[in-house]
Amino acid sequence: MTKSQLIQRLADQNPHLYLRDIERIVDAIFERITQALVEDDRVELRGFGAFSVKHRDARTGRNPRTGETVEVEAKRLPFFKTGKALRERLNGEA
Repeated sequence: MTKSQLIQRLADQNPHLYLRDIERIVDAIFERITQALVEDDRVELRGFGAFSVKHRDARTGRNPRTGETVEVEAKRLPFFKTGKALRERLNGEA
């Protein structure tokens, strides 16, 4: 599902809301999640999952094509861990 499909589905389920308001709400939620991750905070949506940031240290890597060693900088990566309720629902346990 794309962001525009999500917005459209929410609009279909809530005909009393304007489409532009739903877009603003979805944008605000995504922006707040993004900002929390930038600030190294964890975002937990009960029953769905948790977003967090994993830190990777700098290391020496190797270019698989040439075999040349390459210095890889430290970086932060977004990480998502599914919640128990979501896992159970996906596996038909709930």
